[in-house]
Amino acid sequence: MIDKIENKYHDNLKSWPFKEALQIIKRYGGYANFKPPDKKYILFETGYGPSGLPHIGTFGEVVRTTMVINALKSLVDCPTQLITFSDDMDGFRKVPENVPNRELLSQYIGKPLTSVPDPFEKYESFGHHNNAKLKSFLDKFNFEYTFVSSTQKYKKGDFDKTLIYILENYQKILEIILPTLRSERKETYSPFLPISEVTGKVLQVKIDEYRPKDGTIIYKDSEDNKNYETLVTGGKCKLQWKVDWAMRWMALGVDYEMCGKDLIESVDLASKICKSLNKKPPLNLIYEMFLDEKGEKISKSVGNGISVEQWLRYASPQSLSLYMFQKPKSAKKLFFDVIPKTVDEYFNHLNVYSDLEMQKKFDNPIWHIHNGQVPEYRSKITFNSLVNLVSICNSSDSKIIWGFVNKYDPNINKVSNPEFEDLINYSINYYNDFVLPNKKYLKVSSETKVIFEDIIYLLENKVTEKNDAEEIQTQLYEIGKKHKFENLKDFFKLVYQVLLGQEKGPRLGSFIKLYGIKETVESLKKVLT
Repeated sequence: MIDKIENKYHDNLKSWPFKEALQIIKRYGGYANFKPPDKKYILFETGYGPSGLPHIGTFGEVVRTTMVINALKSLVDCPTQLITFSDDMDGFRKVPENVPNRELLSQYIGKPLTSVPDPFEKYESFGHHNNAKLKSFLDKFNFEYTFVSSTQKYKKGDFDKTLIYILENYQKILEIILPTLRSERKETYSPFLPISEVTGKVLQVKIDEYRPKDGTIIYKDSEDNKNYETLVTGGKCKLQWKVDWAMRWMALGVDYEMCGKDLIESVDLASKICKSLNKKPPLNLIYEMFLDEKGEKISKSVGNGISVEQWLRYASPQSLSLYMFQKPKSAKKLFFDVIPKTVDEYFNHLNVYSDLEMQKKFDNPIWHIHNGQVPEYRSKITFNSLVNLVSICNSSDSKIIWGFVNKYDPNINKVSNPEFEDLINYSINYYNDFVLPNKKYLKVSSETKVIFEDIIYLLENKVTEKNDAEEIQTQLYEIGKKHKFENLKDFFKLVYQVLLGQEKGPRLGSFIKLYGIKETVESLKKVLT
């Protein structure tokens, strides 16, 4: 249940989900005269191609769309529905590398995905298998959605009326599509793809004749070189992608659908088709693509990014939602090293949320991540600090880490802060997988020995448990300045390399406060011996 936002806050809502929701409200009369479309609800759609398993882009699209839905519900009284549409009638293009029974599957190239056997031998077809994975994937995050199968919609006749309408207007559609095609493709292009009566394959063939009055098309099947007349309804045909998208919008009455930048042309053409047929295309948000560590677009076939499962080994679903919330129209790096930063940003937002004035709460990512029901949270301990605590303790035992946490802040415990147990386990996983394999300790030289002696002296004689992290940090700065470091980052880098075996680390004052003054001194004395 989403609480309504008072009218007095409406005009100053700045976060992108509210801006998207406002576009929907404007389309249907504005705040004062808001009236849903004739179907009495606002329909949101996300799409899925079941030729492979659901991936992080699938999650991103659903979570972002859900944020827009919740923003809309907080502003106006309006029923909504989210459908996740599976293009499972698409022709099977190639056999994935990571499935069993690959030789069996190779015999089914070109057939609808719901007519291809399940290589895992668990479901009716390969399409059904991947659809089940999608639903399980979405259910894990408690998304509210309705699953829709392209195969079922075509075969049940739910698209028949719109398919006939497209057949009646096929010339208009050709005038939109053909200018975008290469000359050789223009010769054979048809919006309709008949399902072969001979092979059961989805055929990309030239259509010799369209018969709108009969609801049929005539084509030649190269398998037997015979002419066939087939209905465009009842699952006997499907549509080419861009026309299929437009048909789906019209038939279902889709009001809103976002998509990636790589589909800009498809959105444009599908929208033109709708408008040419006197139908309103849905509103949309075009989001940017994710990039790998080299700045290249991630691809599920290449495997150069990070999966949802991998993210959840190192961080919470809420942190992943934050990553998806941030700047959807900007290309973003999506690799393992973004996780610690995102986790800490999530908890920073959570820490300050209750202190914000009401107007600013609505635009805080936390409001959107938690659907306005934000939990209370207070802690200055960062994910980066925990990773480095694990590093210096050289232990994967969460009990040891809890000991330092409880010493730092006795108010943090498993009962009042259950999320902290997960946070500690995430930090252990991250340390073991990414930090430990790359550790390279720097030995203290005769030139740098005096620097560490000064740090030890500071901690033994000028700092007590009463000093907070910032006070310790300030005094460490003075040591860096004393030893003529032009850039103090180089000073801290030296300490990290010696103490933690890495070039980067947390704010040193905060880390010392968490780990303990006595414990830090003992560690420093060990590296000096």
